[in-house]
Amino acid sequence: MRTKKPNLLFVFPDQWRKQAVGFRNEDEVATPNIDRFACESLSLDHAISCFPLCSPNRSVMLTGRYPLSTGVTTNCKLGLPVKLGDDELTIGNLLKQEGYQTGYIGKWHLDLPEQSFEAEPASGAKHWDAYIPPGPRRFGFDFWYAYNAFDKHMSPHYWRDTQEMIEPNRWSTEHETDVAIDFIRGRDRDKPFCLFVSWNPPHQPFEQVPEHYKAMYADRPLTLRPNVKGEGIAQAERHQQDYFAAVTATDDQFGRLLEALEQEGLSEDTIVVLTSDHGEMMGSHGWMEHKNIWYEESIAVPFLIRYPGRVKNGTELILFNSADIVPTLLGLMNADVPDEVRRRMQGTDFSPIFCGKELEAQARRPSSAFICHYPGGIEEHRKAGEQGHNINAYGWRGIRTERYTYVAQKNFGAASAARLLYDNETDPYQLNPRTFTSAPQEGEAKALEDQLKAWLVKLEDPFSLD
Repeated sequence: MRTKKPNLLFVFPDQWRKQAVGFRNEDEVATPNIDRFACESLSLDHAISCFPLCSPNRSVMLTGRYPLSTGVTTNCKLGLPVKLGDDELTIGNLLKQEGYQTGYIGKWHLDLPEQSFEAEPASGAKHWDAYIPPGPRRFGFDFWYAYNAFDKHMSPHYWRDTQEMIEPNRWSTEHETDVAIDFIRGRDRDKPFCLFVSWNPPHQPFEQVPEHYKAMYADRPLTLRPNVKGEGIAQAERHQQDYFAAVTATDDQFGRLLEALEQEGLSEDTIVVLTSDHGEMMGSHGWMEHKNIWYEESIAVPFLIRYPGRVKNGTELILFNSADIVPTLLGLMNADVPDEVRRRMQGTDFSPIFCGKELEAQARRPSSAFICHYPGGIEEHRKAGEQGHNINAYGWRGIRTERYTYVAQKNFGAASAARLLYDNETDPYQLNPRTFTSAPQEGEAKALEDQLKAWLVKLEDPFSLD
């Protein structure tokens, strides 16, 4: 039996959809390192981004709590006072208390932009970006090589423990992998480590990827998903090959991380997770906003986990939501988490399922995963405040089951919610939803409505289905 605490390497490229990986045989993208890793890992077929937008879902991935609880109900951006709540505890806080070396590399996007306070901050941060100084707002991550939000992949910048901006003049994913490998090699060998690596690509701008990867796809025929339509066709024709190039380039860097673990003799003692914060629509359903919608291309993400001798290999069909990540990892790591902290977590520890303990696992399998969107428009928030409305009572809420997606949508100012029901088994591209103008009264739709209502009550969500 293991007594040594495992290391944790958690890698999450931004905006990487489940379909964009070679071993799934959906998108025509090459990912040889990830494909090999999948053979050594547990792959989740129903890993769900509960709020398919950067800041909200990142808050959930780090805390095990849903966006309404973390306070991150839209992207952290200029014009809105949205940030991860000061009293939240992340997996960084919890593992630091367990004696772990903690590190975070790459995109953060959980804090207020510095330009919300200073027009020209000393750090040089612009727009949504920010330098977060050492202290409580780093939420337990001691080694810090990061930035808040900045989308120039070929000319990235970072901060460590001072306001001096670091500009390496290299493709961001490659540079961050260098930093991660240095962290692993230079670790305190008397302590376990927890390292989060947050790569920005394949997030747009899609064309910002090294040219030799773009050349790999330049002459390939373009195959579009059957649900790419309308204006989305032009979007896919313009960006899809670059998106695939960024995924393949990311695959190479992931291979370098795995090789570093092997060289350091850490492969057997390290939990490695590869996932994403949300997907990418790439023109499906004519949707032009990349994510932030309930379709599979947006909410479905890859989730691969390897922990030799503990986590089983193969494919698992459990509905695994973003909020389940932290409690499940802490369960696998046998972390001593205070009861009051566990009670605050809203996700579920599915480590027994990951470890193949079927008797215990069956009692824990959920029937649905909660998905949501809260309005993020600055003008919407302003009008809601002036009119005395709770802006968080609008947007859309839904559930994803193994077979169905059920969504209720209410735009700001609307009196009632419209419902949509997708049968993902008979209609895998979600082209023919059933629509309801009021609450369904019978059949599968009624059962899904009741499940969604139960989720809203559980999370104290102000969204009304009445």
